[in-house]
Amino acid sequence: MKFVCEKTNLLKAINSVVKGVSSKTTMPILEGILIQTNDKQIKLTTYDLELGIEYVIDCEVIEQGSTVVTATMFSEIIRKLPDTEITITLDEKELLVIECEGSLYKLATMNPIEFPELPVIDEENSISLEQNTLKDMIGKTIFAVSTETHRPIFTGCLFEIKNNKLNVVAVDGYRLGWKSKFLSEQINDFKVVIPGKTLSEVNKIISDSFDTIKISVAKNQALFEMENCKIVTRLLEGEFLDYEKVIPKAWETRIRVAKKEIQECFERVSLISMSSIEKERKYPVKVWIDIGKIVISCKNQAGDAKEELFLTTEGKNLEVGFNPKYFLDALKAIDDEEVFVEFGSSLSPSIIKSVEDTGDYVYMILPIRIQE
Repeated sequence: MKFVCEKTNLLKAINSVVKGVSSKTTMPILEGILIQTNDKQIKLTTYDLELGIEYVIDCEVIEQGSTVVTATMFSEIIRKLPDTEITITLDEKELLVIECEGSLYKLATMNPIEFPELPVIDEENSISLEQNTLKDMIGKTIFAVSTETHRPIFTGCLFEIKNNKLNVVAVDGYRLGWKSKFLSEQINDFKVVIPGKTLSEVNKIISDSFDTIKISVAKNQALFEMENCKIVTRLLEGEFLDYEKVIPKAWETRIRVAKKEIQECFERVSLISMSSIEKERKYPVKVWIDIGKIVISCKNQAGDAKEELFLTTEGKNLEVGFNPKYFLDALKAIDDEEVFVEFGSSLSPSIIKSVEDTGDYVYMILPIRIQE
């Protein structure tokens, strides 16, 4: 095996596949990158038996072949080489020889026959989207994915096709993010839960462009296909939250507010709420809604803060407490200049939504009981 390629292209491929490398395994082969030549291209593959990534780049292939090289060492060497052409050869001793200007490295390799094959996805259901659409939908929900493993189903996002609309939903027990998009072609209804780890990697690899990405799902696997990259992932099993039933349909208090203004208020007050004096304690931000205004405040041993904002209010006066991070995560994901924030009682969920009728996103946040 021998090929020559630009460092920039090779490094992009390595960075794209490296998250498919197993970090905890008794199988050394899973710590490697499978390198295969194909006419005028090379294909890099990683697979940790949960997530598999393939990335293809164009290069000058002088001699066909394949090998597996330890990912960490290979990626670090390529990263630190000069920005020019790199020649890579598998020599007669099965060493991977890396040459670039005055640099020469030789790495031990593993037998490519031992590398497990990626699952073949029987495309029971599939959809095609523009990459910028998928990037937007993941970015507007993934922050609400749970990081707690005792409920594994919530460590992923629900992807649901319902009435020809794609719904992407994330929930962690304290908040919920829901982003939807009507599809241009007729698609059969289905729903799967895709791990948040996979979606984070997909979001890094796809571009903010009109290029297409195809998502195919089978019984326990999903496949993301782009022009030069494939990502295969195991799906999460279990019953996802019936999100439509838990989102309140009615409100008792509602405000209409400029998104940027309320976001900046929460950012300033959270400096006190999240102070490091008592790291083990969480102080909620108190929200008081009066006629025509909202007061956001916090008081603890670090100090106290108060922000007053004049805006349009409807319904009852209300006092309620929130973790400001949950509010800020939702607000940062919203592009609209204005939003509705709807409240029930001081102990019921609050909703952030568009002031338009499109209804293509909803964020739900549970309040925190305020200790007097």
